[in-house]
Amino acid sequence: MPTRTARTAWDGGLQDGSGQVELSSSKVGTFDVSFPRRAADDAGGYTSPEELVAAAHSACFAMQLSANVAEEGGTPVSLEVTADVSLGPDSAAGGFKLTGITLTVKGEVEGLDDSGFQRAAEAAKAGCPISKALTGVDITLKASLVS
Repeated sequence: MPTRTARTAWDGGLQDGSGQVELSSSKVGTFDVSFPRRAADDAGGYTSPEELVAAAHSACFAMQLSANVAEEGGTPVSLEVTADVSLGPDSAAGGFKLTGITLTVKGEVEGLDDSGFQRAAEAAKAGCPISKALTGVDITLKASLVS
């Protein structure tokens, strides 16, 4: 299996500095990062490690869920996955930590009822490699089957 690479160039201190995250393997883009924008409600055109984790998690979960739906005997038609990743203070170790992830999926599948879809979604939550990497974070799942 391949190794994927991203690179960050950072200038300055935490509060006054900024950087650029480059998706090196795919070469699809370079994105600005800064701590004040990371901690703000409005990102203002900047990304953050949490948004990048959310992107990775939603994509990984969608792929895993499509496989699990097929394993349950269904056919995935469309899956819409949102991952909300929260950052907060780490009272135990100091600094910050990921305080939770909510995966929300709306799926249109053929050949599965709601209980089959829920089983597939729970299995995807447990089996997705990004979920496995984030075992120290509370991950909540909201899955709904749409027709």
